[in-house]
Amino acid sequence: MDLLSWHIYIILWFAGLLAGFVDSIAGGGGLISLSALLSVGIPPHLALGTNKLQSSFGSFTAAMNYSRNGLVSFRDILPGIVFTAIGASLGTIAIQHITADILKHIIPGLLFAIFLFILFSPELGTKDQIAKIRESLFYGIFGLVLGFYDGFFGPGTGTFWAMGFVLILGLNLKRATAYTKVVNFTSNIISLIVFILGNHVLFIAGMVMGIGQAMGAVMGSNLVVIRGIRFIRVFLLTVVALTIMNLIYTTYF
Repeated sequence: MDLLSWHIYIILWFAGLLAGFVDSIAGGGGLISLSALLSVGIPPHLALGTNKLQSSFGSFTAAMNYSRNGLVSFRDILPGIVFTAIGASLGTIAIQHITADILKHIIPGLLFAIFLFILFSPELGTKDQIAKIRESLFYGIFGLVLGFYDGFFGPGTGTFWAMGFVLILGLNLKRATAYTKVVNFTSNIISLIVFILGNHVLFIAGMVMGIGQAMGAVMGSNLVVIRGIRFIRVFLLTVVALTIMNLIYTTYF
């Protein structure tokens, strides 16, 4: 099924471009790309695997762009990378054997709570704060849990990571966004490897979308560097709201 018609590849490239732009700023791009893959008739498990291939392009590009602009310390985030890799591998193995239906009913409520918290906390993430717990404990918990979640289901992972970095580690929103892309790339690439081993990846479609993802990620991450925290907050609220509506619609209608 790896060979699709040329107009479908154009649709997937554009979906990748838009997803990469959105994801590099506030997360949630996976909803766009996964929806595009499913809409052209690709079966769910192949769509999930192919989505991890294309999203790896965007998360890697955004992470490197943020790093070049001095927003990421890989030495500090190394424990997060390790625990996220473990969690993502377990989650991806699990999703290939069971369905994620139960999560579809839980995640909209969690995202709605985050949306309200961001909406009524105008100063959230405007400056660095004191960390609430040790970094090693934070990365151990969040890496395993969100790594597993991203490998198993995915929507909203970037939002959960960003809020964790802001509320628990005390990072400002700009740095939290940059660190989020590093752990997102980790879970993406680990999940991709597991999906490849399970023969659940369409490589041509994933590469076409990946080119769009990388282009969108450069544009989006450059905007974050230029525009700053207020811009991220507005974009984050918009993406979370759209994610909630999409999940509710696909689950109940």
